[in-house]
Amino acid sequence: MSDLRFRVATDDDLPAIVRLRDDAARWMLAQGITDQWQPGELDTGHFRRVMTSGEVWLAEAAGRLAGAWELWWTDEDAWGPQPPVAGYIHRLMVDRSSAPPGTGRLLLQAAERRVTAAGRDVVRLDCLAGNTRLNAYYLNAGYQVVGHKAGKPQPGGAPKSFTLLEKVVPVHGEQASPDPVVPIEGRRKATIR
Repeated sequence: MSDLRFRVATDDDLPAIVRLRDDAARWMLAQGITDQWQPGELDTGHFRRVMTSGEVWLAEAAGRLAGAWELWWTDEDAWGPQPPVAGYIHRLMVDRSSAPPGTGRLLLQAAERRVTAAGRDVVRLDCLAGNTRLNAYYLNAGYQVVGHKAGKPQPGGAPKSFTLLEKVVPVHGEQASPDPVVPIEGRRKATIR
């Protein structure tokens, strides 16, 4: 097993991110999660737009894309107008065909470190209210439910209801990125209930 390395995505990475997202959507469908992501919903233009107002991060292991996530600095659609105290994680995804067990949790922790590095002490995310496994995953990662949002518009789909979750994290001061290398050897599979 190799180390997990994090870096900000570039335009050259966009096709691979779309493939990763589509593969994650296909995995959800195979698991019976039919009301969340669908293959083909998001294209390179979506991720390029995110890169202009937020950040798209990649995780690589042994030179292969292991996962990715979006980090936004505002999210008025879900959270309404807010003071600049939080970072908002979206589309946390792993390559289930090659990523080692526990990679999702490592991506989540890296995203949290990036938020604190930017001087913000709250990490927020939203999760499809009906996806009990994913809600439990975030609760097990230390997030707390702070509200619900009904009818949030979705790319290419009908409005859906979401659980709003947040976690307060200690601020570590300004730095460029999450820890660039995280050892993944010996990690046990994360439990999703």
